[in-house]
Amino acid sequence: MKLKSVSKILLAVLLLLVPLLFRNFNYGILICGFIGIYIIAISGLDLVFGYCGQISMGHAAFFAIGAYGSALLHKYLHLPILLTMVIAAVIATLIGALLAYPASKLVFHFLSLATVAFGEIVYQLVAQSPGGITGNFTGFYTDSINLLGFKISTNTRFYYFALVCVCGFLLMKHRLVKSKEGRAFLAIRENSHAADGMGIDVKRYKIIAFATSAFYTAFAGSMYAHYVRFISPETFSNRQSVMFLTMLLFGGTASLSGPIMGAAAVLLLNEGLRFAERYQMLIYGFMLLVVILLMPGGIYGIIKKRIDKRRVVS
Repeated sequence: MKLKSVSKILLAVLLLLVPLLFRNFNYGILICGFIGIYIIAISGLDLVFGYCGQISMGHAAFFAIGAYGSALLHKYLHLPILLTMVIAAVIATLIGALLAYPASKLVFHFLSLATVAFGEIVYQLVAQSPGGITGNFTGFYTDSINLLGFKISTNTRFYYFALVCVCGFLLMKHRLVKSKEGRAFLAIRENSHAADGMGIDVKRYKIIAFATSAFYTAFAGSMYAHYVRFISPETFSNRQSVMFLTMLLFGGTASLSGPIMGAAAVLLLNEGLRFAERYQMLIYGFMLLVVILLMPGGIYGIIKKRIDKRRVVS
């Protein structure tokens, strides 16, 4: 058996045994659940930013649409939570496509400002909703995920649910980036004018990238809502968008492993710096500078370079 196959089997076994390893440290399992949520959200952002080259500074908006959409559908229509999660993600996908249609003509800072504005609009809507249906700044409680009568109400149960979701979303991402659409994304990222000259429908593929990214992030948002079982606008401010981008850049773009490494590293760093919560944005800004100046490929880029060097030497 090849070394690569053995390492994959060992990794799978380790992931399955995480709750046993943390059986006396429930908070550790809680953090692992959050890491799973953020891996899905960052993988979505990677599709639009890392593969398609479209910068988004408002992805917290899709996170909010997923969270509030699922919780509100369950609260007012009494639909099963798993169904509301999918519906909320589909709604976010449609909104993402509508936003991407005019935004596909924008580049660089213009696109960034457009996504910031979109994020602020969604934030204000959930903070000051018509009739107070979202609970406004107070927020509201919701229920945990229920799978055919089996309530995912503990950290261990949610961890395994998140693990299945992460595997599913990463598999879909892998297939997408290896498909014709994925190759079109990369061509647009490298040179949109050249891609257009080659017959690639640039606008169409930008919309596909943005809509797919919105689905990923919104589904992660719905997972967050039913994991925490309480949502309020503070979670979905521009700070969250900055954290998403920091995770992606820190881990490495245009890869399957980058979002995993970035989500885990930044979230664990956040937990270690709880005492400096007031300076969270300052820390994110510093981390972005470090990544841009010293490690532009992120953690994944550094590891990949070292592996490539060893192959050349051997």
